[in-house]
Amino acid sequence: MITVSETARKKVVELMTDDGFDATSDYVRVGVKSGGCSGLSYDLTFDKSTAEEDKIFEDNGVKIIVDKKSFLYLVGTTLEYSGGLNGKGFVFNNPNAQRTCGCGESFSL
Repeated sequence: MITVSETARKKVVELMTDDGFDATSDYVRVGVKSGGCSGLSYDLTFDKSTAEEDKIFEDNGVKIIVDKKSFLYLVGTTLEYSGGLNGKGFVFNNPNAQRTCGCGESFSL
């Protein structure tokens, strides 16, 4: 399960609308890929469809899809958004990460 904070929900809806997606019917695809300074990095995109092996969640009005492989790394993660002068944008609070980089965009297990 992935949870979405209220500030992240507002930003997701805004960005989806700006990119021509409908937050009530389209999805946020969250994934993990190799790379980044800690070995693994987060991948966040919008999608209109799901694949057969995708895990599908909904939290705080946001529909989330995660591929089967990434799901193992992301269980229990909270998606947050940090704006303002020192804001980082979307932030993944992942309880499975043993080490994260300073920017918060990559992690290792």
